[in-house]
Amino acid sequence: MSGTKDPKVAAIEAFFAAYGAGDVDAMSAVLAEGIEWTIPGRHPLSGTKRGVAEVRAFFDQLGRSGFKAEPIFFGVNDEYVVDIHRGWTTEGTGKVDTTWALVWHFDAAGKVDRVVNLSGDQHQMDAFVWENYALAPIPDRLA
Repeated sequence: MSGTKDPKVAAIEAFFAAYGAGDVDAMSAVLAEGIEWTIPGRHPLSGTKRGVAEVRAFFDQLGRSGFKAEPIFFGVNDEYVVDIHRGWTTEGTGKVDTTWALVWHFDAAGKVDRVVNLSGDQHQMDAFVWENYALAPIPDRLA
């Protein structure tokens, strides 16, 4: 086994370090401009975010709840990294503290172009988001 770290894993580790520091610019550095990031659930923050601006807006919102992430495991092949991490909240009403799996796809340029989040406890996340993130009143949310 080689002692050299796969550059895709290094990119994801850099993403998590930037996330922990609240550095959205550094987080964005590993993302392709046309990124598609899918957040599971039935809550106001779920769905597929398209483009760096939408992904940044999503993480800005998560920052309001003091979300933290602690990587546990990385698996890698030619195109993908799978990370398993503990994710939890430090602010807001209620809590999230569960295991997450993220499937990261890398394009030919070495940038992340697709991510799919998978939650160990989706009901917990759905309840937390509904409790802490209100929808805009109609007609503002229909614009």
